[in-house]
Amino acid sequence: MNKTSNKRGAFLIMVRVELYKESMTMSKERMYQQKLVTAKQAVAKIKAYDDIIVPLAPGDPPALLAALEDRSDLERNRLFQMLPSRPFIKKDPQQLKVISMFLSAGDRKGFSEGGVDLLPNHFSDIPELLSEITTEQVVMATVSPMDQDGYFSLGTNCDYTAPMLQTAKTILLEVNEYMPRTYGLNQIHISEVDCLVENHQPLIEAQAPAITEKDRIIGQYIAELIQDGDSIQIGFGAIPNTVMDSLTKYKDLTIYTEVFPDKLVDLYESGAVTNIYRSDYHGKSTATFAFGTKRLYEFLHENPDIYMLPVNHTNNILHIAQLNQLVSINATVEIDFLGQCNSEKIGSTYWSSTGGQAEFCIGSRMAKGGKGIICLHSTTKNDEVSKIVPMLAPGIPVTTSKNDVDYVVTEHGVAKLRGKTVRERTEELIRIAHPKFREQLTDEAKKMGYLL
Repeated sequence: MNKTSNKRGAFLIMVRVELYKESMTMSKERMYQQKLVTAKQAVAKIKAYDDIIVPLAPGDPPALLAALEDRSDLERNRLFQMLPSRPFIKKDPQQLKVISMFLSAGDRKGFSEGGVDLLPNHFSDIPELLSEITTEQVVMATVSPMDQDGYFSLGTNCDYTAPMLQTAKTILLEVNEYMPRTYGLNQIHISEVDCLVENHQPLIEAQAPAITEKDRIIGQYIAELIQDGDSIQIGFGAIPNTVMDSLTKYKDLTIYTEVFPDKLVDLYESGAVTNIYRSDYHGKSTATFAFGTKRLYEFLHENPDIYMLPVNHTNNILHIAQLNQLVSINATVEIDFLGQCNSEKIGSTYWSSTGGQAEFCIGSRMAKGGKGIICLHSTTKNDEVSKIVPMLAPGIPVTTSKNDVDYVVTEHGVAKLRGKTVRERTEELIRIAHPKFREQLTDEAKKMGYLL
């Protein structure tokens, strides 16, 4: 065979490949148009007894949820949600029962009024729990526009939704050009989708919390426990924001977290985050969802340094334990002398749920060189109530066990509980309580036999 025939053969192969690609593109576009419907038509796919699962925060689909609320013929359906972006759907529970997996502003009132129920869980357990307790699963989610290969991205999310895509009976997607395209295990192909709805509107944004002087002091104490090269698990809120403000001059930090908040963009831009010491996903930050402002969403869009993973990976204790120098930072509502943390109820009001706090406290304890940090203001109600208490009240949940608490930080200092006896823990916690309560707490500790 001569050189001319070789070149001709190669040319023909190239032409055939291009024609195949073109036909596949046409096929994907054809599928897209065939599956494109109105929100009302999409939710009509939901049958009696179907269980509906939506992602959390920016990932929940507003048009599909509004259409679901408008349906008057639902029968024994359940809606599983977490950090919803809109008020909960008020319907007769015989039609639609709303189940929250972490109470927040969107469904907290619903729980207190009886219109929402709460499913106790560790965040990493949700995919398995949903697989156990649901039957006919319908996943509804907001996604980025389809790419040239026919894939949508769950964008700000991976969470428990991505694993459920593997088993769902019906998949309804809301395409939104404002949803960033992210990389990771949060992709879905057009061929797997039942219905598509287009609804282009800005994503919900997390409001920047007000920062107090107490927050700044606590943030600085926490930052002093962090070293160059550490892996960081952190969330959003006043204290986490002050911690991240204090880390911009650090070097070679790794981000291994459940939520990717706005302030991590500052750490990237300062050069503090490199992820160079990761043995898995080298050079990348990992998270299971992101929640912030437009600035964060633009930062995430097609950013190869960010990799989204399902929550049964990010929050799996076995994965967390394999990290080196992991520092986990979590807030609590109150803590007792033993070190038991209530992070869920404020008085008689159920405020939130466990989330990933217990998982990261255990995982950081198991990780080589790890540190688990619990933070809280020492008081509430204008310094009238101590948040360090002798014992948790009856009916108060223990979010994090005394055996898993390492450091506790208030605006009055740092208490190291791990390796300490009951009496030593009591002394440590009273030391970082508000000064006006230390004498009273000491007297209570003596009555309990914790101090002599």
